[in-house]
Amino acid sequence: MIAPIAEAQPSEPAVLALALESARLYPGFVEELREASGRDPGYHRPGTLLVARDADEAAALERELAFRRSLELPVRRLRASEARALEPALAPTLRLGLEIPDDHAVDPRALAAALADAFTAAGGELETGVEVTELVLAGRRVTGVQVAGGRVLEAGQVVVAAGPWSAKLPGLPDDARIPVRPVKGQIMTLRDPGGPGLVQRVIRMQPGYLVPRGDGRYALGATVEERGYDVTVTAGALFQLLRDATELIPGVSELIVEELMAGTRPGTPDNLPIVGRGALDGLVWATGHYRHGILLAPVTAEIVAGLLAGDDVPELARPLAPARFAPAISGAIERR
Repeated sequence: MIAPIAEAQPSEPAVLALALESARLYPGFVEELREASGRDPGYHRPGTLLVARDADEAAALERELAFRRSLELPVRRLRASEARALEPALAPTLRLGLEIPDDHAVDPRALAAALADAFTAAGGELETGVEVTELVLAGRRVTGVQVAGGRVLEAGQVVVAAGPWSAKLPGLPDDARIPVRPVKGQIMTLRDPGGPGLVQRVIRMQPGYLVPRGDGRYALGATVEERGYDVTVTAGALFQLLRDATELIPGVSELIVEELMAGTRPGTPDNLPIVGRGALDGLVWATGHYRHGILLAPVTAEIVAGLLAGDDVPELARPLAPARFAPAISGAIERR
């Protein structure tokens, strides 16, 4: 979901600013990617409906509405009848809706495939299924990475974008590590054999969402579980997702279950990504994006590319600096 407005939280102003900028970049980003790769990145603009099924959820939506209006973000309050006029598949028991027309969506798998093709077409060498076993250092400078089998890939700069595994990278001194933890999420792909049309917009409910892919497939997710690196799929989690979705969109019960998945998101103590130069010369972090990795891809890429080219840290990225977690990191950066 490219949904900075729907995802906005009062306690995360820096995340909102970053997300709004990344959403602004997305149309140009995917068009450039389409041309470079020859692939469809799976991007479309369905808009979002936030919906409530009872009085408590409706009261929570009213607070969400007031917060977004206070920031002059585009959002429209809908009576239940107005929401059902937009999306007839919604249940008659619906209490309230908020329409956010500017939120977008992208298929992460299609996006990743397009990125890989664009990268190799530009002359990049992409290795998949290769385990990095150690960061290679010369004193306090990164000189490359070692991969399984002992081969060393030399590099003047190394970007660590290893998601929830970033903090476990072997070879890092303790004072150069960052606090990233795995947060489990379970999700499923559903398919309508009759094709698209059950819902046109992303439907966000408490606590999940249903994302139409535009081809009769729907992503239904997602749980948030503090389970470490466990990626088992559990019946209870899937039951809760389906129960909540079918209460608001009864037609979900007729869809075919195509895929069940579990994975881990990279969380940080303050829910902000970690993007910037690390405590070691030549080390750049791009991790800790939690639930917003795909949303923040374009802006993260711009920031990281600038850092690799020797540019100053842009104002938007200053709250993301790794130095915020450790005086030792801060001191090392200041001494450069």
